[in-house]
Amino acid sequence: MKTHTQKILVYQQDGVGESKIQGISKHGHGLFCLEIISIDSPLPSFIDDTQRYLTCGIRADLVLDFLKHPDLSHDLAVACSRQKIPMVASGKKLQVKGVLTPPT
Repeated sequence: MKTHTQKILVYQQDGVGESKIQGISKHGHGLFCLEIISIDSPLPSFIDDTQRYLTCGIRADLVLDFLKHPDLSHDLAVACSRQKIPMVASGKKLQVKGVLTPPT
């Protein structure tokens, strides 16, 4: 029986998710397929159209949010909720159905 390798989509800003990405790669070798989207450019304090930074049509089994910008995190959470893709956003105060926000 062939098993499905789970795809984890990781959004990070300014490298803040690197240690977690390395941990997943090291300890989950072969169990997960990681796709990393890094946003390293300076961002305005308010982003009206987040589509410029976020993937349209998320294809993943799980999304991890290591973004610092609240507009990006919120819109990513809404997109994941709409597509019924679980998302983990540690330490965030998002209140979007399907998004887990454990304390850091």
